[in-house]
Amino acid sequence: MSRGFISNKAVTGRRQNTSILRVSLVLSIIAAVFISTISLTVLSANNLMNIDKNEVTNVPSNILPSYSTTSFESADGQTPLQGWFFKTSNPVSTIIVVHDTGSNRLPFGVSMIDMIETWLDSGYNVFLFDQRNSGTSEGDISCYGYLEWQDVLGAIAIVRQISVTTDVILYGIGTGCTSTIKAYTALPDEGMTDMELEKYPDNIKNLGFNKSYIAGMIFDSPAKESDDYIKPIVAQKEFLGVITQYFVPYAIRVSAGSDNINLATIIARLPVPVLIIYGGHDIFIGADKITQIVDERNRLNSALTRSVMISGAGYLEEYSMGKNDYINAVNDYLETYFTPEE
Repeated sequence: MSRGFISNKAVTGRRQNTSILRVSLVLSIIAAVFISTISLTVLSANNLMNIDKNEVTNVPSNILPSYSTTSFESADGQTPLQGWFFKTSNPVSTIIVVHDTGSNRLPFGVSMIDMIETWLDSGYNVFLFDQRNSGTSEGDISCYGYLEWQDVLGAIAIVRQISVTTDVILYGIGTGCTSTIKAYTALPDEGMTDMELEKYPDNIKNLGFNKSYIAGMIFDSPAKESDDYIKPIVAQKEFLGVITQYFVPYAIRVSAGSDNINLATIIARLPVPVLIIYGGHDIFIGADKITQIVDERNRLNSALTRSVMISGAGYLEEYSMGKNDYINAVNDYLETYFTPEE
């Protein structure tokens, strides 16, 4: 055999080795990308959950209606919360405001006092409170409604103790819509038997009320899905957020032990009067997507639905850009469905 001759087996062996190296390289790259994506996802989720508290604005006592400071616990039994209770004479119901993540009990600042005063004058008690990791409430993390729903149940429970009204109206703003919807769906239906109630955890059963205690709901900028409040933040603020926006909401939900919620479907089918407010220039949630929620709600429950779109307003800018229209829309909703005729 000549020295220049190379056997077929040798050639085949070299090709196989080259193929193995290529496959190994591709797998290594895939593994590196996978590990990097997981690392970025965890880092972004931690950043979003560990935001600083937004302290309550110092409001001069002479412009704030009379109120009582209230301390209570979230329904999880572990998170002390703080709120303000505004009481009127012969109240029709009590409005509980559920603020957006990163906000506090005064989601529209001092200018919100104008709306509070109109509610009191119209015969509605008002309860403002700080969800966990907000204002003066305890808690170290924010979960964009995935844990805060228990704070809403705690707020309803304390209002039930301190207010003479027989029901409440929940008013969710931004991620407060997720908190509100998740709180509502966690409650038993009216008229359930003891056997049916057994499937509910003790902290829910011991609340002493069910879905029927919620007489109506107001939604400021509701999203189609609860994850939709997190994705835009990740995409805009986090490194490689264009990619990780699809994974970070999942990481936050896992931390909270929750699932993604189809808010649009639930809102469309709510058996109580609903008001939806949103901005015509909302590119955060998407004004067109909220319009679809409104349309579906009207298709299924037009008699129990009111909506208003504030043109020119972006995400959660409706009150600041169209305060009079905003207040009038809420007052019309309350007068239509709750205020007794004289």
